[in-house]
Amino acid sequence: MSWFDVMEHHDYEELVLCQDKASGLKAIIAIHDTTLGPALGGTRMWTYASEEAAIEDALRLSRGMTYKNAVSGLNFGGGKAVIIGDPRRDKNEAMFRAFGRYIQGLNGRYVTAEDVGTSEEDMNLIYQETDYVTGISPSYGSSGNPSPATAWGVYRGMKAAAKEAFGTDLLEGKTVAVQGVGNVAMSLCKYLYEEGARLIVTDIHKDSVKQAVDRFGATAVDPADITGVECDIYAPCALGGTINDDTLKTLKAKVVAGCANNQLLETRHGDKLHEMGIVYAPDYVINAGGVINIADELNGYNAERAWSKIGEIYASLEKIFETSRTEGIATYIAADRLAERRIELMKNTRSTFLQQGHHALSARRLRG
Repeated sequence: MSWFDVMEHHDYEELVLCQDKASGLKAIIAIHDTTLGPALGGTRMWTYASEEAAIEDALRLSRGMTYKNAVSGLNFGGGKAVIIGDPRRDKNEAMFRAFGRYIQGLNGRYVTAEDVGTSEEDMNLIYQETDYVTGISPSYGSSGNPSPATAWGVYRGMKAAAKEAFGTDLLEGKTVAVQGVGNVAMSLCKYLYEEGARLIVTDIHKDSVKQAVDRFGATAVDPADITGVECDIYAPCALGGTINDDTLKTLKAKVVAGCANNQLLETRHGDKLHEMGIVYAPDYVINAGGVINIADELNGYNAERAWSKIGEIYASLEKIFETSRTEGIATYIAADRLAERRIELMKNTRSTFLQQGHHALSARRLRG
């Protein structure tokens, strides 16, 4: 199957390959849908197994951003970028500035932010070359690192999922297995610890695990064991696809709620969670706090307004859980329908507007 076939299947708009030999930049920008507005989504840096894997990830993530922005009520479409490389070893100023010039060349069709493997400092470098970047330092009038906002939204969403599963949103005494303790998950662990939850953590980086153990009294386990531990809530907080055929055989949690993107390896795994009676908080709904926060920057950042909207993730998930219950469908389907209805409504509105504009222009020409 060609890349055009892949793009046509899910109606992607644009795929851009970026390279800069001098700095070592190899990047992909994927724009899925701009019906609601310019594509907004972060830039990830990762050591992909192949260039094909990087392109696939960019495409999957950009489509996820379309749904995330739509269901969150934001006037932005979906896009995502990935940079191929080791974020702990391969970064340099020239790389991010070159990448910023590629973003500038898209003339506002894509607005970026930080993601896995990139930081506020990296966004500052991109900002030297383009205005189409968010999550830069507060000294530039921005909101800074969006990780705390994402963590707050996941925490609120986890409470909503706990209420659906256990009848109460109190997390005190609940055991939460956190797969991956990066920036977002570390802030999430803090919220959970402060409420009295018990934490089991894992990560490929031992220093991150040690920090969680030291700060929050977490129990550390091997990455291969995290999905099979005895827990109330499983929180996928690293890369996607950890809900799959293998992990579903050992998963003991009653709730899946975390900050990772693309948590389901395939949509059928969401159906399986539904069949098993496990409450799944759709990833692009629960982890939308960061994008909600950075989207507010583009209207002149107001922290109170942004964090108030992030808090609405709780109510959004309640609505999705109710639809799942009453219609007997998986929660990911309920969430998709909400997003797709909003996008379709805007497409119809735009279509009507363009037709009216065409008729008005035709009439003007006839009068002339």
